[in-house]
Amino acid sequence: MIVVTGATGNVGRALVARLVADGRAVRALTRAPETAGLPDKAEVVRFRPDDPAPLLAGATKLFLYVQGAGGRLPELLAAARTAGVRHVVLLSSGIVREGADETHPIHVMHATAERQIRDSGLAWTFLRPNAFATNALQWAPQIRTGDTVRGVFAGMLTAPIHEDDIAAVAERALLDDGHEGAAHRLTGPAATTNTDQIAAIGRAVGRGLTFVEVPPEEAGPLFPGTPPEFLQGLLKNFAATVGVAPEITTTVEEITGRPARTFARWAADHAADFRP
Repeated sequence: MIVVTGATGNVGRALVARLVADGRAVRALTRAPETAGLPDKAEVVRFRPDDPAPLLAGATKLFLYVQGAGGRLPELLAAARTAGVRHVVLLSSGIVREGADETHPIHVMHATAERQIRDSGLAWTFLRPNAFATNALQWAPQIRTGDTVRGVFAGMLTAPIHEDDIAAVAERALLDDGHEGAAHRLTGPAATTNTDQIAAIGRAVGRGLTFVEVPPEEAGPLFPGTPPEFLQGLLKNFAATVGVAPEITTTVEEITGRPARTFARWAADHAADFRP
């Protein structure tokens, strides 16, 4: 049995679909099973962070999403070990790297999770993706209602990765030997700017879209629900990418045997998300 936390998130949903298609027994944890919309063959269970033991009964492997642990990661890991889980695959972050700003809140969150997993005594694999292509969904409300997209740092350079490529690597890490103790850095195949991404989405939906840069000090309304300390960290990260070539890895192809998908492919896959 493989337990997947954050099962209705972008990566978790894709991973559940892959594992079910491969005939694996999957227990998908979500806070709202009644609206999860996950494959019928998955065992969809309500996530209760205050009582993790029943969620892990019979499991041998665990896919872990930090925010999906409900703020009780040590308790979840202890329950996993007691239940007989042997291997944890963590969706961490590319911000965890040598020379990183260790005070950055996103770094703190993921580096802390990695340390707690190492200390748990469980075998582990860390997935450290950089920019997610799904971050472009932040522009969907604007694109549904007009052809102008307001955002920060038109020239920031990233190599955004398709969520299903992350899920494909997670699947192999869970099912194949040789991944224990590895920290896999994951990126898309090519650098794109925000302007490039808006153009690609425009092509996917058959419209001409324009990106208009907003000063970072006016960016708050563009990131609703983002805590101020996280927003400042994000903006600092974004600013540091302008005109700087991003890290690009071939890890997706090395592990899955298939090249990472381009942002244009991601935009085509998600065109419906940007249409009215």
